[in-house]
Amino acid sequence: MKTQLLKKWEISMLLALCITLCAGVWASARSAALSGSLVRLHVVAVSDDAEEQAIKLRVRDSVLAYLEPRLEGVQDAAGARELIGSELDGIRSAAETAAEGREVSVTLGREYYPTRDYGTFALPAGSYESLRVVLGEGRGHNWWCVVYPPLCVGSVSEESVETSASGVLSEDQISLISGQDGEYVLRFKVLEWWDSLVQKFQG
Repeated sequence: MKTQLLKKWEISMLLALCITLCAGVWASARSAALSGSLVRLHVVAVSDDAEEQAIKLRVRDSVLAYLEPRLEGVQDAAGARELIGSELDGIRSAAETAAEGREVSVTLGREYYPTRDYGTFALPAGSYESLRVVLGEGRGHNWWCVVYPPLCVGSVSEESVETSASGVLSEDQISLISGQDGEYVLRFKVLEWWDSLVQKFQG
C-alpha cells in the first residue's frame, strides 16, 4: 500500500514538472517571437532633476518625430532595424536639437527590459532590439516604449494598438500584448519565473 502511494506521489510530481516545463518553454518561445517583431526605444535622462526629466521627454519627442516618417512603409522588424541602424547619426542630431547642449549617445543593440504595463497594452520582460538614447552620464530615470511598430503614443488605445501593429504582429501577438484575452499578466509572470529559473541554473 505504501509503495502504491509513493508511486502515485511520484507520478503527480512528474506530471507537475512536465506541465511546468511545457508552460515555461511555451511562454519563452512566445516571448522570443514577440521580441523579434519589435524595436524598442529607451531614453535615459542625465539625472532625476525635474528639468532633466523634462528634457528627456523632449528628446524622446524629437527622436520619434525624426523616425516616424522614415519608418513609414517598413514591412518588418528586420527592415526597421536596418533603417534605424543607417540613421543613427540623424537620430543623434535630432536628439541633440532637444538636449540643450547635453552630450548624447545613440546605440542600437539587444537590451533586457522588465515587464512593462502601458495601460492599454503590456510587454513581457525579455531581450529586445533597442534604440538607446543616453543623455550625459545617464543616471536619471528612463523612458521606454516601442518605436516599431509605432506604439510610443501617450494616448494609445486598444484600437490604435491593433491598427499600428496590424501587418507587423500576428493576431495572437496583438491579443497577447493588448490583454484582449485577459490573461497576459499571468503569462508574463510565468515567463519571468521561467527566465529567472533558467538563469539560476545557467549561473
